[in-house]
Amino acid sequence: MPCFTERPDTGFLRLSSILAPHGPIPVSKSTWWAGIKDGRFPKPVKLGARITVWRVEDIRALIENGAR
Repeated sequence: MPCFTERPDTGFLRLSSILAPHGPIPVSKSTWWAGIKDGRFPKPVKLGARITVWRVEDIRALIENGAR
């Protein structure tokens, strides 16, 4: 799997591309969703009834600045 720096500068990522083992964020899904609820992680964008994505820019900022 390519490293996160090889991803595009803009666009959207699905959760499987964000969380480990394929993504750069080493937390579980339940921790991720709890972090969204309390504001530590970026909010998702709903593209459809069953499609949830995150902006690449938001994920890059999270990696560079760390969780709040």
